[in-house]
Amino acid sequence: MPADGDGWHDDRVDYLLAQVNIARMREPLDSPLLAGFVAALDPVNALADAAPGFVWRLKTEDGNATAVRAFEWDQAGSAGVLINMSVWESVETLAAFVYSDAHREVMRQRRSWFERMAVAHTALWWIPRGHPPTPAEAEERVIHLRVYGPTAHAFSLREHFPPPGAAEGSGAGPIASPEEWNCPA
Repeated sequence: MPADGDGWHDDRVDYLLAQVNIARMREPLDSPLLAGFVAALDPVNALADAAPGFVWRLKTEDGNATAVRAFEWDQAGSAGVLINMSVWESVETLAAFVYSDAHREVMRQRRSWFERMAVAHTALWWIPRGHPPTPAEAEERVIHLRVYGPTAHAFSLREHFPPPGAAEGSGAGPIASPEEWNCPA
């Protein structure tokens, strides 16, 4: 397999986009403060699951995404960290869901449920089709993004990178996202 600047790629491999986002809760998940978030979780997940380009999301065997424990080192005095991790066909399909009216409506309320984070709390990266990303992998990608900023190894919707091998010879550097992808929520 030919090497690229970020490890490896195989021209025969199809890549998908993994994304993780974390949130530091203001209060425990079962508190009255987070009741609105908890009520919105299943409907928003159902919208994501049905969205064009959606492939997979992290959840326990019983379907509970909030029971997954990860990023516990990143609580920073909060009531705990929630993780959301999913896989999408492309940056564009993820953005279409993230910036949809239904998702934006929930995101407008996030400051009442979650602490503001001054460091990267979302990371995207390319994975070979068939590889489910792990929480440990997500933690490593978020740390990488915090330390090095957007690179082909870990990036954001605002400044993303093409899949490995997709832009051979055309400077596979960062791609600035359209202005409408800047989160207005």
